[in-house]
Amino acid sequence: MASALSSLRYGDSLSVVGISAATAVLCEAISWLLIYRTATYNSLRASIERHSRKLDAMKSGSSSSSSSSGAGASSAQPASSRAKKMDRVETSLKDAARELSLAKLKSGAVVAAVLFVVFGLLNSLFEGRTVAKLPFAPIPLVQRMSHRGLPGNDPTDCSMVFLYFLCSMSIRTNLQKLLGFAPPRAAAAAGGGLFPMPDPKVN
Repeated sequence: MASALSSLRYGDSLSVVGISAATAVLCEAISWLLIYRTATYNSLRASIERHSRKLDAMKSGSSSSSSSSGAGASSAQPASSRAKKMDRVETSLKDAARELSLAKLKSGAVVAAVLFVVFGLLNSLFEGRTVAKLPFAPIPLVQRMSHRGLPGNDPTDCSMVFLYFLCSMSIRTNLQKLLGFAPPRAAAAAGGGLFPMPDPKVN
């Protein structure tokens, strides 16, 4: 496909974009086969969404009750009880988000291997070739990637590495949203990654 498109005016650009799109589809298919269709993933995702809705309801109820009630000592005990319940729900949410990240490690390793192979293939096909023209001269920090491995000093020359990076980021992200495979927002908000930040409330 790359050799056939290279004869066109924007053949190299279309080749990189097409291969990036095909790779994104392949990676999502692998992720679906290994992770997205499993009961464990669906259970963790449902748990995250359930805890997120419960936490939002508790926060909205806490704010409305605090604004309507006075500052008497009689409301101190219920407020403390609500805070403890919210802490438990937040902990459950973070645990579920961390388990979801661990569950995606298997597919992540396979996807990383696929991306590495595709990148090596593209690098061998388009090494030292300008695949696109940028409409502006990027800042020096970005130019180090956009002009990487290219001869000459034209700052608007775009290398395969830069175009492939942009395509990989945009195409796969939008494809995940379109297919409904995007990670739950509550998982990112909870900060339940593999290496979560320490809880400031814990001494």
